[in-house]
Amino acid sequence: MKMTFRWYGEKDNVSLKYIKQIPNMSGVVTAVYEVPVGEVWTEEKIKRLKELCNDNGLEMEIIESVPVHEDIKLGKSTRDKYIENYKQTLKNLGKYGVKCVCYNFMPVFDWLRTDLKTKDPNDGSNSLTYKHDELLKLDPKNLSLPGWDESYTKDELNGLLNEYKEITHQKLFENLVYFLEEIMPVCDETGINMAIHPDDPPWDMFGLPRIITNDESYQNCLKQFPISITE
Repeated sequence: MKMTFRWYGEKDNVSLKYIKQIPNMSGVVTAVYEVPVGEVWTEEKIKRLKELCNDNGLEMEIIESVPVHEDIKLGKSTRDKYIENYKQTLKNLGKYGVKCVCYNFMPVFDWLRTDLKTKDPNDGSNSLTYKHDELLKLDPKNLSLPGWDESYTKDELNGLLNEYKEITHQKLFENLVYFLEEIMPVCDETGINMAIHPDDPPWDMFGLPRIITNDESYQNCLKQFPISITE
């Protein structure tokens, strides 16, 4: 097992120099954050990211995440274009020693919290928190969510929520399988393992289906892609 630390790129307040000072820290979990979802991560950007890590004595073997475009999750006619871009990104990452890509298949929001800076009364530190009762009080047609208000305009968000009204749990799962069937050959070619993140939180939100919610859903996903495990 290796010890790694999340690093949010060059704009992160926690520098690589500081991360390296943590005992037994071998590398970082990071991503190319400035590329719009669905576009290819170029070799130039990946190379720079890796060099920054290596220059500070840290490995860059894990990426979290390469976001999956909403058209793929919705199963739209445009999804194949974005899948091809995803495959090219995986190929580029493989060239620079990436061994694992963490991703998710959560519609619209890939995580939800009700507060990003909850203060601990004991030591004054801040942390992310989720309070279900607070979330239930929100108006789905006029959402204001911590961490997401800058990701979508009001019209964009409402448009996406409307599109997902036609997507059942089964349809979303079928779209996940379609996506994985397309990218798995590239993963075999590059040696990259795909690690799907559990839905966060693991239940339906604002009418959006969640499909990776418990052990059974993971097993159902793995059954679609049987592999032989050898020593």
